[in-house]
Amino acid sequence: METERDTTLLALVLSCGRRADDPAAIALVERFGDLGTILNAEAGELQRTGVAPQVVQQLEQLRTLFTRAIREEACRRPVISSWSQLLAYVRTALAHQPREQFRALYLDRRNCLIREEWVADGSVDHAPVYPREVVRRALELNASSMILVHNHPSGDPSPSTADIEMTRKVIDAARVFNIVVHDHVIVGREGTASFKSMGLI
Repeated sequence: METERDTTLLALVLSCGRRADDPAAIALVERFGDLGTILNAEAGELQRTGVAPQVVQQLEQLRTLFTRAIREEACRRPVISSWSQLLAYVRTALAHQPREQFRALYLDRRNCLIREEWVADGSVDHAPVYPREVVRRALELNASSMILVHNHPSGDPSPSTADIEMTRKVIDAARVFNIVVHDHVIVGREGTASFKSMGLI
């Protein structure tokens, strides 16, 4: 059973291999359901399960380790030619976040990542994005193109009308400066949605 495997793996990590029935691991899986949600839970939520502060710290370190490792793999080659690694990275970074986040990946002329920037944090269903600010940052970084990414905490990655309208505004603003928006990827626990694949870009 997947839940039992998650509990065992988490217990082994938290107890450095000494026990496979760690009470902290059991409490966390019972509360959050799966490893992705546990790793992306905020410190306060983790503490409310009764786990020790050092366990919360371990989980935060694990999240940072996993996210960095996948990000580095995704950025070894031009982003466009390593799309599967990019999707793996954004899923790891965003799929289980409790609130909506909007990020921009700014690329150079070879489509290699210059910088990933947090554009906005939001609520469970909205993150305010200002297209002019997204494009202004691209100009500051001398980016030739960008990929927009945000998550849907509901789990469903389907774009909303507001998502589509905002993306079109960013594309229109970027076009004035010959900056290309390659894609807008929405991430949810149920998968990812690519505007380009859906014909929305």
